[in-house]
Amino acid sequence: MLKRIAILGAGGHGRETAQLIKDINKVRLEWELLGYIDDNETIHGQVRNGFPVLGSTEILTEDWLKGVYVICGFSHPEGKKKAVARVQELQPNIRFATLIHPTAVYGDENVIGEGTMICAGSIVTTNVTLGSHVIINYGCTVGHDCTIESYAAILPGTNLSGNVTIREGVQTGTGSAVIPGVEVGAYAIVGAGAVVTRKLPAHCTAVGVPAKPIK
Repeated sequence: MLKRIAILGAGGHGRETAQLIKDINKVRLEWELLGYIDDNETIHGQVRNGFPVLGSTEILTEDWLKGVYVICGFSHPEGKKKAVARVQELQPNIRFATLIHPTAVYGDENVIGEGTMICAGSIVTTNVTLGSHVIINYGCTVGHDCTIESYAAILPGTNLSGNVTIREGVQTGTGSAVIPGVEVGAYAIVGAGAVVTRKLPAHCTAVGVPAKPIK
């Protein structure tokens, strides 16, 4: 029997998540995608890439959605954390899907939390720990013994060397890199193309080569 799933958020990344689910099903039929859940009432009833916008988050309390899996279809760490808390408040027994694209390379010794997704073309090598609700976006590399805590967003083309620590809610910009053994503090933002060569404090925004906090 297929597992039913709904995507939180009907924006661009929500549609990318729908494609990820379809790609998984092309290799092994696993999911029945019901549609999107979005609190923007103006788009309720719309169809996006073949799937309907079902309604607001409160729809998860309806009987027909009991037992459904959900996955966050957006990457903003703080917004995702709030959304997860709201869903758990409405439905304490909710299950969050973990999705790995068929083209991703994923080591046998890795640990992955619920609600996390690894997108097409990414490589997560070995002895890596991924928290809950992490996104490893398109074409990223995550080296051995990295730790990426919950709600982090590793955006396309990011390269994390071995033994890197990414704290909760970090967002790494497209094409950024972190050298071996460096830690990025909680909810820091690493700018696109930046190269992190030393520890970054929490809640900073860092840009450049080497990356330096600007605020």
